[in-house]
Amino acid sequence: MRTSAALLAACIALAPGAAGTAAPTPGPDETASVSGTLQSGGIARTYHLYRPPELAATTHPPLVVVLHGGFGQGAGAERLYHWDAAARKHGFVVVYPDGVGRSWNGGNCCGPAARGDVDDVGFLSALVQRLEADSGVDPRRVYVTGMSNGAFMAYRMACEAPIAIAAIGPVAGTLGVTCDHASPTSVLHIHGSADRNIPFDGGAGSGFERRARLAVPEALARWQRIDRCEPPVTKTVGTVATQHADCADGREVELITIAGAGHQWPGGARGTVQSILGMPLDAASTALDATETLWAFFAARQGGR
Repeated sequence: MRTSAALLAACIALAPGAAGTAAPTPGPDETASVSGTLQSGGIARTYHLYRPPELAATTHPPLVVVLHGGFGQGAGAERLYHWDAAARKHGFVVVYPDGVGRSWNGGNCCGPAARGDVDDVGFLSALVQRLEADSGVDPRRVYVTGMSNGAFMAYRMACEAPIAIAAIGPVAGTLGVTCDHASPTSVLHIHGSADRNIPFDGGAGSGFERRARLAVPEALARWQRIDRCEPPVTKTVGTVATQHADCADGREVELITIAGAGHQWPGGARGTVQSILGMPLDAASTALDATETLWAFFAARQGGR
């Protein structure tokens, strides 16, 4: 285990409320964000792009694709999960795409996008290729993360996308496709043990689509096989348990479980749209800063498939 123990300790220290540590200023930087449109599958798809002003002279910065949860939008993910602040602090570009009908086709999840079999893999792949061409982002350092339905989509991208993805970071979701022909990719999955919407141990949750889901440990076990990993090792600090596996060619598969945490983005803010719609939400855990933790994992690896 080369990096995980040190990264975990650092990111727990960065969690909201940690004494003596200044977290990056949260919130979107609207002065540096731009909106864009991309035709894909006969649909005008939209996205929001944030490039910190400090990156003006950077030739090929990394790119993080942040996928909102069900009933959400890219602007909401930008507001709630503090990726703009992380981009300013660490020096990378963030894109916040919008799903069709506030949803992503993550396989067996969710909403209008899945029911309509929307080609979100095609859209997101084309979006990354546009940003590589127009914004100069580094094709060796493309990372995909997402919350809930967005986590399903992050997994699907790793399983099916024709572009290189160096690592993915699903939060509060699981694998929703067979993933039979995936290329090796590093994975960091973050989940609450008390998640009612996407239960950690699998089965039907309490969300709007109450269908059986794959258990999170089984999703990680599949990726350990894909990445040809060594047996995982688990370490626990407080309520945060980290299962880490070193894999072939320097890849890593990691599962962070937060005891007692529910369906939320650790260290983020609580959304309002889902609450209005009656979707059961949980307060964000303060045991971990998911954004800082994911970036530390992403920054340590490059190359993709």
